[in-house]
Amino acid sequence: MRDTILDFEAGVNQAVIGQQAVVRQIVIALLADGHVLLESLPGLAKTRTVKAIATRLAATMSRIQFTPDLLPSDITGAETLLQSGNERSFRFQPGPLFGNLILADEINRAPAKVQSALLEAMEERQISVAGQTHKMPKLFLVMATQNPIEQEGTYPLPEAQMDRFLLKVQIDYPSSDSEVGMLRLLRGESVATGASTAVLAQEAIFAVRDEVARITVAPAIDDYIVALVNGTRAPAALDEQLGKWIEIGASPRGSIGLDRASRVHAWLENRTFVTPDDVRAVAHPVLRHRLILSYDANADNVAADTVIDRLIEKVAVPA
Repeated sequence: MRDTILDFEAGVNQAVIGQQAVVRQIVIALLADGHVLLESLPGLAKTRTVKAIATRLAATMSRIQFTPDLLPSDITGAETLLQSGNERSFRFQPGPLFGNLILADEINRAPAKVQSALLEAMEERQISVAGQTHKMPKLFLVMATQNPIEQEGTYPLPEAQMDRFLLKVQIDYPSSDSEVGMLRLLRGESVATGASTAVLAQEAIFAVRDEVARITVAPAIDDYIVALVNGTRAPAALDEQLGKWIEIGASPRGSIGLDRASRVHAWLENRTFVTPDDVRAVAHPVLRHRLILSYDANADNVAADTVIDRLIEKVAVPA
């Protein structure tokens, strides 16, 4: 199964050149059954990455372009009146949210009422419409994108929704060699080799999730995960500088996210147990969107990743 997943990852990397770390983090979210928030400047292949994953997975992809005039029923669906002869009845018509991979493009361009329509689906994996509950598919993954620099006409995501994303993945500019390879790929000069074009079945994803659930997590690793999260809640007790930077720390979803993501990382590294290195490898994407930084940190342009670097440095590693 591990070879199958790595082959799937290699196929995505052939379509999105130079973003191996980003693809690895999305694969971790897919196997950990968690949602992903992709953030980058325009043109850095956020949408292309999601499409590349969807085309190599036996799943239904729905793209929702979030705009200020969008309504909650536009994404969740609504009750519609049907007439057959003299009989009339209401029937629920599912919206685009009822898919396997949901590309929520420019999610911060929709008003809060539309954004909140995702809350129940992302956490409870269901939608309530007109007093009826409708279950989401077993494979259900929201991959939302947003632009961090353009604020005009946008609505910041509420903290409750940010917390429902397992990972926040930041995409940076590709290297020069990767950008040259991208140009050749788009011109059709690059010949894809080394990875299978087979489509990954949903059953394979579920089988891997069962294997990941059996990954051993020692009590010392549990203590380490909780210590990292507690360090964001009482930062001054851990380090004076962290106390100045962090205003509000991570919720228990931070601990749950570190546990789930680190177990997938260990599985991908062909280990049957989690090490502190696995936890540190996923700490940034799991925690960066769960921290609310102080005014002093924002004034000094201190990034969340810098805060997490110092947090990892200050929390003792279990022996």
